Amino acid sequence: MLFDSHTHTEFSADSEMLAEDALAVADRQGLGLVFTEHLDLESAPPVDFSFDPEAYWEKYLPLRSAKLRLGIEVGMREKTLAGSRKFLERVPFDMVIGSIHFLEDKDIYLPEYYQGKDKAEAYHIYFREMAANLRTHEFVDVLGHIDYITRKAPYEDREIDYGSFQEDIDEVLRACLETDTVLELNTRRFGERRAVKELVPVYKRYREMGGQYVTLGSDAHTAEAIGAYFGEARDFTEMLGLQIASFAERRLVPCT
Repeated sequence: MLFDSHTHTEFSADSEMLAEDALAVADRQGLGLVFTEHLDLESAPPVDFSFDPEAYWEKYLPLRSAKLRLGIEVGMREKTLAGSRKFLERVPFDMVIGSIHFLEDKDIYLPEYYQGKDKAEAYHIYFREMAANLRTHEFVDVLGHIDYITRKAPYEDREIDYGSFQEDIDEVLRACLETDTVLELNTRRFGERRAVKELVPVYKRYREMGGQYVTLGSDAHTAEAIGAYFGEARDFTEMLGLQIASFAERRLVPCT
Protein backbone atom coordinates (compact mmCIF):
# COMPACT_ATOMS: atom_id res chain seq x y z
CA MET A 1 0.00 0.00 0.00
CA LEU A 2 1.14 3.51 -0.82
CA PHE A 3 1.32 5.87 2.17
CA ASP A 4 0.89 9.62 2.42
CA SER A 5 3.62 10.00 5.02
CA HIS A 6 3.35 13.71 5.80
CA THR A 7 -0.03 15.00 7.05
CA HIS A 8 -1.23 17.33 9.80
CA THR A 9 -4.41 17.07 11.86
CA GLU A 10 -5.86 19.33 14.54
CA PHE A 11 -2.91 18.56 16.84
CA SER A 12 -0.76 20.79 14.60
CA ALA A 13 -1.05 24.51 15.35
CA ASP A 14 -1.69 25.40 11.70
CA SER A 15 -4.24 22.67 10.92
CA GLU A 16 -7.83 21.88 11.84
CA MET A 17 -8.09 18.66 9.83
CA LEU A 18 -10.02 15.94 11.62
CA ALA A 19 -8.55 12.46 11.66
CA GLU A 20 -11.82 10.90 10.56
CA ASP A 21 -12.01 13.15 7.49
CA ALA A 22 -8.40 12.41 6.54
CA LEU A 23 -8.94 8.67 6.90
CA ALA A 24 -12.11 8.76 4.80
CA VAL A 25 -10.34 10.53 1.93
CA ALA A 26 -7.32 8.22 2.17
CA ASP A 27 -9.58 5.16 2.14
CA ARG A 28 -11.29 6.35 -1.06
CA GLN A 29 -7.85 6.73 -2.66
CA GLY A 30 -6.55 3.41 -1.38
CA LEU A 31 -3.82 5.15 0.63
CA GLY A 32 -2.37 4.63 4.06
CA LEU A 33 -1.58 7.66 6.23
CA VAL A 34 1.04 8.85 8.66
CA PHE A 35 0.00 11.77 10.85
CA THR A 36 3.07 13.95 11.44
CA GLU A 37 2.17 16.74 13.85
CA HIS A 38 4.33 19.84 14.13
CA LEU A 39 6.95 20.23 16.83
CA ASP A 40 9.04 23.41 16.64
CA LEU A 41 10.11 24.18 20.18
CA GLU A 42 10.65 27.87 21.00
CA SER A 43 8.74 28.86 17.89
CA ALA A 44 7.99 32.52 17.38
CA PRO A 45 4.79 33.92 18.94
CA PRO A 46 1.87 34.01 18.46
CA VAL A 47 1.86 30.42 17.12
CA ASP A 48 3.00 27.61 19.40
CA PHE A 49 4.15 24.74 17.20
CA SER A 50 3.94 22.07 19.86
CA PHE A 51 1.32 19.67 21.18
CA ASP A 52 0.60 17.26 24.01
CA PRO A 53 2.02 13.91 22.86
CA GLU A 54 0.17 11.90 25.49
CA ALA A 55 -3.16 13.42 24.44
CA TYR A 56 -2.27 12.76 20.80
CA TRP A 57 -1.49 9.14 21.56
CA GLU A 58 -4.59 8.63 23.69
CA LYS A 59 -6.91 10.06 21.04
CA TYR A 60 -5.43 8.34 18.01
CA LEU A 61 -4.20 5.03 19.38
CA PRO A 62 -7.64 3.42 18.79
CA LEU A 63 -7.31 4.47 15.12
CA ARG A 64 -3.75 3.25 14.68
CA SER A 65 -3.64 0.31 12.30
CA ALA A 66 -1.94 -1.08 9.22
CA LYS A 67 -3.41 1.92 7.40
CA LEU A 68 -2.63 4.64 9.96
CA ARG A 69 0.64 5.37 11.70
CA LEU A 70 1.34 8.09 14.23
CA GLY A 71 4.36 10.27 13.60
CA ILE A 72 5.78 13.73 14.14
CA GLU A 73 7.53 16.48 12.17
CA VAL A 74 10.35 17.99 14.21
CA GLY A 75 11.82 21.36 13.37
CA MET A 76 15.59 20.90 13.48
CA ARG A 77 17.55 23.57 15.37
CA GLU A 78 20.64 23.25 17.51
CA LYS A 79 19.07 25.21 20.35
CA THR A 80 16.07 22.88 20.58
CA LEU A 81 17.87 19.57 19.95
CA ALA A 82 17.87 18.38 23.55
CA GLY A 83 14.25 19.36 24.07
CA SER A 84 13.14 17.64 20.88
CA ARG A 85 15.00 14.47 21.82
CA LYS A 86 13.32 14.45 25.23
CA PHE A 87 9.90 15.09 23.66
CA LEU A 88 10.27 12.02 21.44
CA GLU A 89 10.81 9.80 24.47
CA ARG A 90 7.29 10.47 25.73
CA VAL A 91 5.39 8.25 23.25
CA PRO A 92 6.52 5.61 20.70
CA PHE A 93 6.13 7.54 17.46
CA ASP A 94 6.10 5.47 14.26
CA MET A 95 8.05 7.98 12.18
CA VAL A 96 10.01 11.20 12.66
CA ILE A 97 10.38 13.79 9.91
CA GLY A 98 13.11 16.39 10.39
CA SER A 99 12.58 19.77 8.72
CA ILE A 100 14.01 23.26 8.63
CA HIS A 101 11.37 25.87 9.44
CA PHE A 102 13.41 28.42 11.41
CA LEU A 103 16.76 30.05 10.68
CA GLU A 104 18.44 32.67 12.85
CA ASP A 105 15.39 32.33 15.14
CA LYS A 106 13.18 33.57 12.30
CA ASP A 107 10.34 31.68 10.65
CA ILE A 108 11.39 31.27 7.00
CA TYR A 109 7.72 31.30 5.98
CA LEU A 110 7.75 35.00 6.90
CA PRO A 111 9.61 37.96 5.30
CA GLU A 112 11.92 38.83 8.21
CA TYR A 113 14.51 36.10 7.55
CA TYR A 114 15.13 37.31 4.00
CA GLN A 115 15.67 40.98 4.81
CA GLY A 116 19.17 42.09 3.78
CA LYS A 117 19.96 38.76 2.10
CA ASP A 118 20.13 37.92 -1.57
CA LYS A 119 18.95 34.51 -2.70
CA ALA A 120 22.44 32.98 -2.72
CA GLU A 121 23.06 33.87 0.93
CA ALA A 122 19.59 32.94 2.18
CA TYR A 123 19.63 29.56 0.47
CA HIS A 124 23.23 28.78 1.40
CA ILE A 125 22.40 29.23 5.09
CA TYR A 126 19.30 27.07 4.65
CA PHE A 127 21.18 24.14 3.11
CA ARG A 128 24.14 24.50 5.47
CA GLU A 129 21.91 24.30 8.54
CA MET A 130 19.95 21.42 7.04
CA ALA A 131 23.10 19.32 6.56
CA ALA A 132 24.51 20.21 9.99
CA ASN A 133 21.28 19.41 11.81
CA LEU A 134 20.83 16.09 10.06
CA ARG A 135 24.14 15.02 11.58
CA THR A 136 23.12 15.97 15.12
CA HIS A 137 19.44 14.94 15.05
CA GLU A 138 20.17 11.21 15.08
CA PHE A 139 16.52 10.41 15.81
CA VAL A 140 15.25 11.69 12.44
CA ASP A 141 14.01 9.08 9.96
CA VAL A 142 13.09 11.33 7.02
CA LEU A 143 14.26 14.71 5.73
CA GLY A 144 11.16 16.74 4.98
CA HIS A 145 10.59 18.96 1.94
CA ILE A 146 14.11 19.87 0.83
CA ASP A 147 12.57 22.70 -1.21
CA TYR A 148 10.49 24.18 1.65
CA ILE A 149 12.26 27.53 1.42
CA THR A 150 10.86 28.11 -2.07
CA ARG A 151 7.30 28.39 -0.78
CA LYS A 152 7.62 31.94 0.54
CA ALA A 153 11.05 33.23 -0.50
CA PRO A 154 10.60 36.77 -1.89
CA TYR A 155 12.90 36.40 -4.90
CA GLU A 156 11.75 36.61 -8.51
CA ASP A 157 13.13 33.11 -9.06
CA ARG A 158 12.39 31.10 -5.92
CA GLU A 159 13.45 27.66 -7.16
CA ILE A 160 16.39 25.85 -5.59
CA ASP A 161 18.22 25.35 -8.94
CA TYR A 162 20.62 22.45 -8.43
CA GLY A 163 23.16 23.96 -10.83
CA SER A 164 23.55 27.05 -8.66
CA PHE A 165 23.53 25.23 -5.31
CA GLN A 166 25.14 21.92 -6.25
CA GLU A 167 27.79 21.94 -3.52
CA ASP A 168 25.28 22.84 -0.81
CA ILE A 169 22.66 20.32 -1.97
CA ASP A 170 25.23 17.55 -2.35
CA GLU A 171 26.27 18.14 1.27
CA VAL A 172 22.64 17.74 2.37
CA LEU A 173 22.30 14.52 0.37
CA ARG A 174 25.60 13.27 1.76
CA ALA A 175 24.34 13.95 5.29
CA CYS A 176 21.17 11.97 4.51
CA LEU A 177 23.16 8.97 3.35
CA GLU A 178 25.67 9.13 6.21
CA THR A 179 22.87 9.18 8.78
CA ASP A 180 20.52 6.70 7.05
CA THR A 181 17.92 9.42 6.65
CA VAL A 182 15.42 8.91 3.85
CA LEU A 183 14.69 11.85 1.56
CA GLU A 184 11.05 12.88 1.32
CA LEU A 185 9.42 13.72 -2.00
CA ASN A 186 6.96 16.38 -0.94
CA THR A 187 4.14 16.81 -3.46
CA ARG A 188 2.85 20.14 -2.14
CA ARG A 189 4.25 22.00 -5.20
CA PHE A 190 3.84 19.26 -7.80
CA GLY A 191 1.18 21.34 -9.51
CA GLU A 192 3.93 23.75 -10.62
CA ARG A 193 5.81 22.42 -13.65
CA ARG A 194 8.95 24.44 -12.91
CA ALA A 195 9.07 23.17 -9.33
CA VAL A 196 9.02 19.56 -10.48
CA LYS A 197 11.61 20.23 -13.19
CA GLU A 198 14.06 21.69 -10.64
CA LEU A 199 13.62 18.70 -8.32
CA VAL A 200 14.65 16.18 -10.97
CA PRO A 201 18.44 16.80 -10.76
CA VAL A 202 18.29 16.82 -6.94
CA TYR A 203 16.68 13.39 -6.73
CA LYS A 204 18.75 12.09 -9.63
CA ARG A 205 21.87 13.06 -7.71
CA TYR A 206 20.48 11.41 -4.55
CA ARG A 207 20.11 8.18 -6.53
CA GLU A 208 23.61 8.51 -8.00
CA MET A 209 25.07 8.93 -4.53
CA GLY A 210 23.42 5.74 -3.32
CA GLY A 211 19.96 6.82 -2.20
CA GLN A 212 17.32 4.14 -2.78
CA TYR A 213 14.18 5.17 -0.94
CA VAL A 214 11.91 8.20 -0.70
CA THR A 215 8.74 8.79 1.27
CA LEU A 216 5.81 10.59 -0.35
CA GLY A 217 4.15 13.41 1.56
CA SER A 218 1.34 15.73 0.56
CA ASP A 219 1.94 17.93 3.62
CA ALA A 220 -1.85 18.03 3.82
CA HIS A 221 -3.46 20.37 6.33
CA THR A 222 -6.92 19.73 4.90
CA ALA A 223 -8.55 16.46 3.93
CA GLU A 224 -8.88 17.58 0.31
CA ALA A 225 -5.08 17.72 0.01
CA ILE A 226 -4.49 14.10 1.06
CA GLY A 227 -2.60 12.25 -1.69
CA ALA A 228 -2.31 15.34 -3.90
CA TYR A 229 -0.28 14.68 -7.09
CA PHE A 230 0.67 11.16 -6.03
CA GLY A 231 0.22 9.87 -9.56
CA GLU A 232 2.78 12.37 -10.82
CA ALA A 233 5.05 11.55 -7.89
CA ARG A 234 4.98 7.84 -8.69
CA ASP A 235 5.97 8.61 -12.27
CA PHE A 236 8.79 10.80 -10.91
CA THR A 237 10.20 8.06 -8.71
CA GLU A 238 9.92 5.40 -11.41
CA MET A 239 11.76 7.64 -13.86
CA LEU A 240 14.66 8.04 -11.43
CA GLY A 241 14.76 4.46 -10.14
CA LEU A 242 13.75 5.33 -6.58
CA GLN A 243 11.54 3.16 -4.36
CA ILE A 244 8.72 4.57 -2.27
CA ALA A 245 8.69 3.64 1.42
CA SER A 246 7.17 4.68 4.72
CA PHE A 247 7.88 3.92 8.38
CA ALA A 248 6.18 1.88 11.09
CA GLU A 249 7.55 1.65 14.63
CA ARG A 250 10.61 3.57 13.37
CA ARG A 251 11.42 0.88 10.79
CA LEU A 252 11.47 1.50 7.05
CA VAL A 253 8.71 -0.34 5.19
CA PRO A 254 8.83 -0.39 1.35
CA CYS A 255 5.48 0.45 -0.23
CA THR A 256 3.95 -1.81 -2.85
